[in-house]
Amino acid sequence: MKCYSWNINGIRSVAKKNLLPWTTLPGAEVICLQETKAQEHQIPELAKPDGWHSAWHSAEKPGYSSVAILTRDRPDEIIVGLGDPEYDREGRVLAVRFGTLVIVSAYFPNSQELGKRLGYKLGFCARLEVYLAELRAAGRQVLLVGDYNIAHQPIDLARPKENEKNAGYLPDERAWMARFLALGHRDVFRERNPTATGAYTWWTNWGGARARNIGWRIDYATVTPDLVDRVADTQIHPQILGSDHCPVSIDLT
Repeated sequence: MKCYSWNINGIRSVAKKNLLPWTTLPGAEVICLQETKAQEHQIPELAKPDGWHSAWHSAEKPGYSSVAILTRDRPDEIIVGLGDPEYDREGRVLAVRFGTLVIVSAYFPNSQELGKRLGYKLGFCARLEVYLAELRAAGRQVLLVGDYNIAHQPIDLARPKENEKNAGYLPDERAWMARFLALGHRDVFRERNPTATGAYTWWTNWGGARARNIGWRIDYATVTPDLVDRVADTQIHPQILGSDHCPVSIDLT
C-alpha cells in the first residue's frame, strides 16, 4: 500500500495549476491531504474524484485548515476528528481504517509568531496523544501522516540557529516531538536516513528558498512499533510542485 501525505495549501489552488494530487502522485493508493482550505459542499467537482473513495473533515471557518483522505479501496471505517470540539472545529484530524490498520491525516496547528498559539498547539498535541493511545489500546496499528508543523532536530531545517525563537522550532514544540517518539511512534524516514541533510518538505515562498533548498522538514509519516517491519520504503518528493510543501510517502507491505 503506497500512502502519500501532502499539505496542498488549498485544493482549489492546486486545481488551478492542474496539479491535483490524484493525477500527480504516482502509484498512490492512499492520499492524505492537509490544508485543503475548503468545505466539501464548496468543491463538488473536486470532492469525489473518479476511482477514489473520499472523506473530508473541514473547518467551520470557510477557507481555513481542513483535511481529507482519498483511498482506492473502500475503508472499513472513517473516523472524523479527535472527539474534542475545541480542535475538531478547525478540521485537523481524519482517519480511515482497513482491518487493524488506521491511517490518520493530521494538520497540526501553527504556533504562530512569538508563540501566540503555542498553548493551543500543545493542547492539540496532548489530545492527539490520547486519541492515538486509545487506538493502540484497541489493537490498532497506526500510521500518522501529515504536517506536524515541527522541525524536530537541527538536521531538520537549513538554518536552526536563526530559527530557535520561531514557530515550528520552539523548545516546547521540539520537546513534544521528542516525547511523542519516546512513546513509541517511529519516524522511519529519519531512522533510515540518520545523516541525510537537505531533506526538507516545506520552503517559504520568499527569497527563492525552494530553489536554494533553504527549507524545513515538518511533514512526517510516523508508525507504531508493530508497523515498522511493514515499511518497505519512505521518501520525500521535493520534485513534485504545486504547494509550498512537497509530498512525503510511505510504502507498507
